[in-house]
Amino acid sequence: MLRTTSRALASSSSSALRRSGARTLTVARDVVRPQQLSRLALKPQSTIIFRSAFHSSSLLLAETVKVPQMAESITEGTLKQWNKAVGDFVKQDEEIATIETDKIDVSVNAPMSGTITELLAEEDSTVAVGQDLLKIEPGEGGGGAAEAEKSQPSGAAKSEAKDADQGNKEDPAPESHKEKDAGENVQKKQEESAVGMDKSSSEKPAPRKEESAPPAPAPKKEEKPAKKEEAPKEKVAGSRNETRVKMSRMRQTIAQRLKASQNAAASLTTFNEIDMSSLMDFRKLYKDGILKNEGVKLGFMSAFARASCLALREIPAANASIEGDSIVYRDYVDLSVAVATPKGLVTPVVRNAEGMGLVEIEKAIADLGKKARDNKLGIEDMSGGTFTISNGGVFGSLYGTPIINLPQAAVLGMHSIKEKPVVLDGQIVIRPIMVVALTYDHRLLDGREAVTFLVRIKEYIEDSRRMLLPSPV
Repeated sequence: MLRTTSRALASSSSSALRRSGARTLTVARDVVRPQQLSRLALKPQSTIIFRSAFHSSSLLLAETVKVPQMAESITEGTLKQWNKAVGDFVKQDEEIATIETDKIDVSVNAPMSGTITELLAEEDSTVAVGQDLLKIEPGEGGGGAAEAEKSQPSGAAKSEAKDADQGNKEDPAPESHKEKDAGENVQKKQEESAVGMDKSSSEKPAPRKEESAPPAPAPKKEEKPAKKEEAPKEKVAGSRNETRVKMSRMRQTIAQRLKASQNAAASLTTFNEIDMSSLMDFRKLYKDGILKNEGVKLGFMSAFARASCLALREIPAANASIEGDSIVYRDYVDLSVAVATPKGLVTPVVRNAEGMGLVEIEKAIADLGKKARDNKLGIEDMSGGTFTISNGGVFGSLYGTPIINLPQAAVLGMHSIKEKPVVLDGQIVIRPIMVVALTYDHRLLDGREAVTFLVRIKEYIEDSRRMLLPSPV
């Protein structure tokens, strides 16, 4: 009886020590290893010293970067892509993300140097101006702190390992305690097995219920008719794959505006043919000198732009627009030039083209074209515009009816140059001919004015000396 009581007291004290040791190890799991559990539990009188591992952390809180202002008329856009990921170090003014709007792509730059800690928006999601976009933890260096943090825990682990080894050497566990623990463990296992047998005997009916439950052959029945329904498909030559791609914001805007133009404007197109012999000779004669002195190629676009400005001065309704119940006439010409880009058609504007010469117009168009190809056009480069020129001839177009760029009143379409037989002074000769088209809003321009405008273009191009005269002759 006494032996049983002493044995129970010993087992209870040892289990209490184990529980206290386990709690102690739970609190200091970063300092004491689990392998030391038995040794610490068997030596309750020893004093355990817990050491806290401190590491350096940034005193500056992460700052939130918001969606920047894009333009007065743009309030939201689509987050096209993240150029950086969480944990990346960015320098001040470095590009972090790209937001696609209805007109242009807006770059989001880092307002400070630091490390990205969190991205608050996903790609292809809609973001509004002023919305939280990401968080940056300010700091210079990028990676120095991370390396320090990585190196510190390893050093701490080594020191802890050394201390643990020293503790093991200084305080070896007596063999008597091990033997006692082994005996107690055997006794506990026997008692638990006996209790388990009692519980299993009392819970015998449970498996009978499970056995009594009928098996569900439903999956087998469903598989058989499925195999019967599957009929051999006829092989089709070629691929039948389909790809579904979400429309970009720019493409959606282009589609909406072009359809709105067809619905709103009373569009009508008139055509004419232009003999390009004179302009081609002029270009051939002076293009090398202009390229050498001015650094720009002399093309046909500048001549058509200059001719359009002179014709608009004579026919001001082609440079006007409708606003409500009023017609707005303009004394200046902001010339929109259609430029094809991989994302879609854009129309950057040459401001005050009426006061420019051929070389100045060529330089302005070249600069806008380069911006468009490099995806660097701004809102200010495309806003406004009073008259549009579209040159489909660069792609080989022979005929076409351009669509009006609302709220403008007309658009001039240029096409490719083809040699054709024409009658000149009673003789059939071969001439390089370009077909030009003018689509105009019949609400503003009558047929007489539209045809007169296109005839003036023809006269200026076929005899460029007319451009030097103060009025058409």
